[in-house]
Amino acid sequence: MDFDFEIILAIAFLVTLIAWVYDRVIYAPKRKEALSQLPSSAVEAMNKEAKERLGGAPKWLLEVKSYFVIIAVIFGVRSFLVEPFQIPSGSMLPTLEIGDFILVNKLDYGVRLPVLNTELIPTTQPERGDVVVFKYPKQPSVNYIKRLIGLPGDVISYHNKTLMINGKIISDEFLADLMVSKNPSGEPVKVFKEDLLGVQHEIYESYRRSPLDGDWIVPEGHYFVMGDNRDNSADSRAWGFVPAANLKGRAFYVWLHWNEFFSLPNFKNNGLIE
Repeated sequence: MDFDFEIILAIAFLVTLIAWVYDRVIYAPKRKEALSQLPSSAVEAMNKEAKERLGGAPKWLLEVKSYFVIIAVIFGVRSFLVEPFQIPSGSMLPTLEIGDFILVNKLDYGVRLPVLNTELIPTTQPERGDVVVFKYPKQPSVNYIKRLIGLPGDVISYHNKTLMINGKIISDEFLADLMVSKNPSGEPVKVFKEDLLGVQHEIYESYRRSPLDGDWIVPEGHYFVMGDNRDNSADSRAWGFVPAANLKGRAFYVWLHWNEFFSLPNFKNNGLIE
């Protein structure tokens, strides 16, 4: 079952905030008055929990409000600065492997209201070649990661494994044959270095015919994305364009790799995402 961790975190923030405010308004004055009536020696001997109970606040309320600061920090950093993700599939191979833990810059595409993702303060615009995290248009509770290929107004063509943008063929340089690839299926692939109008990165192409050929015109307020694992990626060729409002941020760093629960995490892929 899919769940939106962002919504869960927002609810936790609101619940702990309400508990913190309620305690400050209702019980903090009573606590202060009770402490003022005790000898200073007795006050010094009391621990923090004992002092908080003096105001008559229920134990559950004190427990809930005690998490407010830590949840507020996590919620603020995750919502407005940097958000962590784990790569669940091989659609971005060879750039990102299954099990890579990445960091996403939340400021690059505007300061956005948590959960609603409404832009509050514009910053920079997405650029061709960015590796972007976004809410999947057909199921917004699910996050996808792909490479941004087409900007609003671009004409995109993809036929016989040849990518064209606005009539210009995107060049690629053959690097290697991988008879045993990192694809979940182990499918043999060819590795190319693609020059996406100035942004160079590696891609996989399989030996079989691509089922996702076509031509597209990117509408205003939308973007066209593709996986670097070109023949093993469900992307804009299959389900359409990404609305600007669905963008969450730009993936910029791999900080950990942990493929399986019973394996040891490692740092073999650490580095900036190209």
